[in-house]
Amino acid sequence: MSSLSGKQGPRYRHMAEDGAAYETIAVEKLTPIIGAEISGVDIGKLVDGEARSNRQMDEIHRALAENLVIFFRDQEITPQQHLAFGRKFGELHFHPAAPHEDEDPALMKIYADKNSPRANGEGWHSDVSCDLEPPMGSILYIKQCPPRGGDTLFANMYAAYEALSDRMKAYLDGLTALHDGEPIYRGLYANYGVADRPSYPNAEHPVVRTHPVTGKKALYVNRGFTRHINGVPRDESDAMLAYLYQHAENPLFQCRFRWTENAIAFWDNRCTQHRAMWDYWPHTRSGTRVTVKGERPV
Repeated sequence: MSSLSGKQGPRYRHMAEDGAAYETIAVEKLTPIIGAEISGVDIGKLVDGEARSNRQMDEIHRALAENLVIFFRDQEITPQQHLAFGRKFGELHFHPAAPHEDEDPALMKIYADKNSPRANGEGWHSDVSCDLEPPMGSILYIKQCPPRGGDTLFANMYAAYEALSDRMKAYLDGLTALHDGEPIYRGLYANYGVADRPSYPNAEHPVVRTHPVTGKKALYVNRGFTRHINGVPRDESDAMLAYLYQHAENPLFQCRFRWTENAIAFWDNRCTQHRAMWDYWPHTRSGTRVTVKGERPV
């Protein structure tokens, strides 16, 4: 039996909000809880100033807010168009450790093949949550993908929070946790010839954050970067985080995206976590990621 179900029905009951119909894009939900594929958009033309681009951008903003992660297939874009699409949503974020493509530090390199010691994003995380102002969103463009495998899983952290008991919500209210990049990033990109920096970012963030656009509360701890909850004994912190991680990773909150060449995923780091599957060895998966700056969580 699922830990979120019982004899009185499911503990989390998702009520989808049906807004006005979209005019310039088509939105096909992957699940009722998270994720949608967007069609009717040519991102290259969009960023180059297509006539109806302003209306389409408004609807893409809305689709992201409603679905938390959105996907676009068959998009042949240049690195400059990829960067320009990211800038439609704000200033771009520079990764504190990862290598970048070409000369632009905002264009992060994503690559794994049969000789790679690791692949990007193998564990559940929210991108660079160790920053004082973690990224708002990430836009991943995969140009080469394996014939099978290499899917990415995404999880809804609004739903994870809502499914907690009222007593647990009361316990977590006001707590903060340390997010630290040092154990993750030091030596992580040595295979690319990237030298370590003297230090990597760390920051304290609320265990439950409020989204600045939707006003909804989201669980904001993750296995990748969160080290401990502040102000409680370490054994209590370890036990609580272990529970929250397991809870947040429940399949009920998830969608799974099967990549195809020239597909794009755009996710909101403020209310999602994600995990990339490295089940495609010895095949190659490669692309680039553009990340949009965010704000300090509250």
